[in-house]
This record gives sequence, structure tokens and C-alpha cells, in this order.
Amino acid sequence: MKIKDAEIIALMQNPRTLEKGIRVLMDAYQSRLYWHIRRIIVDGDLAQDTLQETFIKAYQNFHQFKNDSQLYTWLYRIATNEALQQINKLKKMQKTDEDPEYYMQNLVADNTHSDAEEIQVFLQRAIQSLPEKQKLVFMMRYYDDLPYEEISKIVDMSVGTLKTNYHYAKQKIEEYIKENYER
Repeated sequence: MKIKDAEIIALMQNPRTLEKGIRVLMDAYQSRLYWHIRRIIVDGDLAQDTLQETFIKAYQNFHQFKNDSQLYTWLYRIATNEALQQINKLKKMQKTDEDPEYYMQNLVADNTHSDAEEIQVFLQRAIQSLPEKQKLVFMMRYYDDLPYEEISKIVDMSVGTLKTNYHYAKQKIEEYIKENYER
């Protein structure tokens, strides 16, 4: 049985059912948020840590949820911000002269299962080569199939800007694959 957001919100707003509410919230959104974060961060362990931080922030700040957007939109925004913070920490902590985008592309290859198709690896490398905004918009639209209006609330960008970023991201991915994929 799938629990509705209204039920989760009611549980979370009542101090006596808050603990149950966070458990239900985690059960309902854990998988979707994990894969959203994982596509941004790539590393599975770091994505899991970031997911936990996302739920901690949601728990601590639930009183700020205004019910003016869908619950998953609010959670995606928190998850996106947490993932971006982790990416920034990674970039700052990197002690090598290695380019951060190159590092992320290699991380894709390192975290790919041996039975994964080669084109998937190239797609992930192409995505990791995109500028941050284009990468986010592309992943939320392509993988999560979120409408532009929801993405707009998550990343605080206009729908027109999102459509432009998505269009450019698709072009760059196609170019990357054409230039780098050898059969």
C-alpha cells in the first residue's frame, strides 16, 4: 500500500507521531532520492551518506515545509543542495592537479559494473562533463522525468532557462558521444 503525502505530512506535523512520520517518509522516498543523488555524486557510499544528510535536514526543518509545493519537490531540493555541497567538498578536498570533471568521469568508470553496456558508461561520462546547472536539469528531466515546473521549484530557475539548459545539455551529450564513442 502506497502512503499518500498528506498522510506523511500529518504524521510529521504531530509531535506524537513525528518519529513514525520520518520512518514512513524515508520508506516512501529513499529509493527515488538515492538515485537522484547517486546520479549527481556517482559514488555509491557518498550518495548513501548524502541521502542520510538529506533525511536529517528534512527532519530538522520539517517545520519550514509550507505545503505550497509537493513533498517530493521539497525533498528533491534538499537532496540536490546536499549533493551539490558534497560535490563542492570533493572538489576542495582534491589534492591532486587532476581536473574535477576528469575526476568525476573516472569515478563513473570506477563505479560501473562490469556487465554495464559501454554506451551507458559514455552517457554517464558525457553527463559528468556538463556544467553543473545543465547536468542537474538533464538528470532530473531525463532520469526522473520531472516536469519543468517541478524542476523550477527545486533548482529555483525559470522554466524557460531550464528548457534552454536541457536543450544545450542534450546537444553537448550527443556531441560528446559522437566524438568519444568508438565501436
